[in-house]
Amino acid sequence: MKAITLLFSLSFIPGLPLVAKEELWPGWLGPERNGLVKWFKPPAQWPGEMKPKWSVEVGSGYGSPVVVDGKAFVHSRQGDKEMVRALEIDSGKVLWTKGYLVPFKIGGGGERHGKSPKANPSYSDGRLFTTSISGILSAWDAESGKLLWRKVPGKRFGQSHAHWGASNSPLVLGDMIVNLFGNEEEGSLMALNVATGEKIWSMGNDGTCYSSPFLIEIDGVRQIVAWNHRALVGVGPEDGRLLWEYPFPHKTHNQNMPTPAFHDGKILLGAENRGIHAIAPVLRKGKWSVSKTWSQKEVALDMASAIVAEGFFYGLSHYGQGRLFCLDPENGEILWQGSPRAGPFASFLSFPGHVLTLSHLGRLVIFKASPKGFQSVVSYALSEHSTWAAPVLLKDSILVKDADTLSLWTLR
Repeated sequence: MKAITLLFSLSFIPGLPLVAKEELWPGWLGPERNGLVKWFKPPAQWPGEMKPKWSVEVGSGYGSPVVVDGKAFVHSRQGDKEMVRALEIDSGKVLWTKGYLVPFKIGGGGERHGKSPKANPSYSDGRLFTTSISGILSAWDAESGKLLWRKVPGKRFGQSHAHWGASNSPLVLGDMIVNLFGNEEEGSLMALNVATGEKIWSMGNDGTCYSSPFLIEIDGVRQIVAWNHRALVGVGPEDGRLLWEYPFPHKTHNQNMPTPAFHDGKILLGAENRGIHAIAPVLRKGKWSVSKTWSQKEVALDMASAIVAEGFFYGLSHYGQGRLFCLDPENGEILWQGSPRAGPFASFLSFPGHVLTLSHLGRLVIFKASPKGFQSVVSYALSEHSTWAAPVLLKDSILVKDADTLSLWTLR
C-alpha cells in the first residue's frame, strides 16, 4: 500500500506525525478531517493586506479544492454540466478539464443555494472522487483526468439524493470510499472499492442527511461515525458492522447538516434549533453503550460545522442571525459569544494557537484559540461574492473558492 493511502489510516492515531508531503489536502476539513492544519506557522507579522496571486473562473459550487503534489482539483458547475478541473498551484494554469451533464431540480426552500455540487471532493492514491448534486459518484485519474468509473449508489432507493441535493463528502479509507447514499426516507452507509466502485458493505436502511462521515478511535477501536436522518452511529470500517447508535433524528424542518466533532472520547453533535450535545460511546466487556454526558440549548449549529482547537470547541451558532462562540467540550459551558448578525454560514480551520474562519461573504478572520473572549488577530476581505466553500490553508497561502472563481492569496 502506498504512503498516500496509508495516511488515511495512520493520521488518526494521536501524536503520529503526517507521513505525506506537507501540503496535502485530501478532502473535507483537511488532512485529518477535523480542520487542524499542523504544518502551518503564522508569519512573524501578518501582512496589512492579502493579494491574489491568481484567480481562475471555475463555476459555482460549495466544495473546497483538493490539493496534492502542487496541484489543486476543484469540482463545480457551469451551465448544465458539472466540471472537474486540475490546476497548477503556482500559476493557476488549468492542466485538464472534464465535464458531464447533471440535470437537477433543487427542492423547495433551497433555491438560493442553486444546483451546483455541495459535497467536497476526496483524493487518495492517484484518484480523485467527486459526488454530484444528484448523487453521482465519479472516480477520476488525478494525473490525466480520465474517468475511471462512475456509479449512482443511491439509485436503488429511488431518488438518489436528499431534498436539497447530495452534500455528504466521501471518506476514503485505504481501498474503500465510504459515504451516506439515498434520500431522506431510505438510504444506507456504504463502502465501495476505490478501484472499481463495487460495493464492499452496506449498513442500515436509514435515510441520508447532509452531514459527512469521519473516522475516530474509541477504546482502541477504529470506527466510522456517521449522522444519518435518524441517528448518530458508530460503524466498524472493516465489515460495516453497527457498533452503537444514538437516536438523534431530523425533526420538522430542522435538518441534520453539520459534521460532528470529536474530542477526548466524546462526539460533539450540534443540530439546527436543537442545541449542542456531547455523546460518549464506551466499550465495556465487549459491548458498546452510549450516553449523553451534557447538553445545552443556548447555541446551535445549522449548516456550519464547528471544530475543536487547543481543547475548546469553536463554531457559528445560527441563533441571533449568526454568532461565533467558544464552548468547553468537557461540560458544555459557553465561554464566550461574538456579536450577533454574523450571517448564516462560516467555515472553520485551526492552526497552533489560532482559529481561522471564512464568512459567507468573503471575510477571513483569524483569532486566538482562547477561552478568554474573542481576540481578533487579523482580518481580510477576500471576496465580494459568496464563499460557502471552506478555504484550504497552505504553507504560505490560502486557496479560496467563491461564487464562481478559485483564487490563491499570498500570506507572506
